Amino acid sequence: MAKVLITGTAGFIGFHLAKKLLDRGDEVVGLDSINDYYDLRVKYGRLSETGIEKDSIEYNKLVQSENYPKYRFIKLQLEDSENLNKLFEEEKFDKVVNLAAQAGVRYSLENPRAYVDSNIIGFVNILEACRHYNIKHLSYASSSSVYGLNETMPFSTHHNVDHPISLYAASKKSNELMAHTYSHLFGLPTTGLRFFTVYGPWGRPDMALFLFTEGILKGEPIDIFNNGEMSRDFTYIDDIVEGVARVNDNPPEGNQTWTGKEPDPATSKAPYTIYNIGNNAPVKLMDFIATIEKYLGKEAKKNFMPMQPGDVSSTYANVEDLIQNLDYKPSTTLEYGINKFTEWYREFYKV
Repeated sequence: MAKVLITGTAGFIGFHLAKKLLDRGDEVVGLDSINDYYDLRVKYGRLSETGIEKDSIEYNKLVQSENYPKYRFIKLQLEDSENLNKLFEEEKFDKVVNLAAQAGVRYSLENPRAYVDSNIIGFVNILEACRHYNIKHLSYASSSSVYGLNETMPFSTHHNVDHPISLYAASKKSNELMAHTYSHLFGLPTTGLRFFTVYGPWGRPDMALFLFTEGILKGEPIDIFNNGEMSRDFTYIDDIVEGVARVNDNPPEGNQTWTGKEPDPATSKAPYTIYNIGNNAPVKLMDFIATIEKYLGKEAKKNFMPMQPGDVSSTYANVEDLIQNLDYKPSTTLEYGINKFTEWYREFYKV
């Protein structure tokens, strides 16, 4: 079994991935800055689920999990290159999954520098550490938001993505470009993962499912953008982490048929690749809301609003490469996923 560093393990995807890898026997070190971008109760709650208690956490100190013998956690910022390099030097990781980032499209309109610090400076520090400490594979979170103004559906990793419409999306696209550079120059195998609207238990409080559930239960109106004329390729968290685990196990080796005369954006002669991880089945926003209403047993008060800056009207993932190369296709139904989320939400918030 491998020794894996997962960054962002107080976050939604990182927490679930850590549990998955630990359950199958990998050794995991989790890292997170635990910033206060959203409700810290959720972040500390996730850590507690994996046996890391709030009182035991100190900056730059490895904490042993009480639940998993092979899990330790460190509070550290990716921008702190000195301590990050020390961690790599001492721990000798086999692989790295970088899920730590400043999240959120809308927040990037108000706080652009937070994205530069975490998603660009932090990512360069990860690349440098991977290069110098002989990491066998770096998998990292990109985002479906990189598709920007693209309208050809379903979105394919073989399409060009040169028109982002938020700084968040631009920072994720820059990660893919920087990763390719390191794959090309230093032979570092890298895989970028474009996640499509992830949802499920322990989800992010700034995401639609959380906000809608909270609003409906409190009897408050929910904001519905673009007057409800939106669709999203909602992807359940278990499908996401299964995809990430398979990617992590299969480092790219370079595409020998790649040519600079007809450059394929998703691969390279270097050990570099990009995957979409999405459900491959877009859902209309109003159907999504109706499903939440069904499982909460309560109707939403709806406040229809115009489209927000930085947002797109629909997303839809082409996952052919995932099926072909990794024999995997996300398949969890929306009904199952929303039911699981609402059960978790009521339990966590005691409502």
